Amino acid sequence: MEPVKIAKQMIEFQKATFDNSFSAMGMVQEQAERMLNMSLEQATWLPEEGKKVIDEWIKGYKKGREDFKKIVDENFAKVEEFFAGTEKGKKTKTK
Repeated sequence: MEPVKIAKQMIEFQKATFDNSFSAMGMVQEQAERMLNMSLEQATWLPEEGKKVIDEWIKGYKKGREDFKKIVDENFAKVEEFFAGTEKGKKTKTK
């Protein structure tokens, strides 16, 4: 098997693994957020400002997670583009 094909398959596997792991992590975080919100609704002792701070913290966490996913996806696309260019270059050299 060609080294470029092997590398492309490895990248595809790593991307699929990352996507699945990231999705599972997102589900865990969403469940934790729901539990936190239920707890906050029952916490009469917590002032409204405290609840707002926690809400902002959750929003920041979500944005960070989305930004991280976007960056990783962009870099996987760059790697795939690199290997596509390598494969095209190899085909033109052999002709």
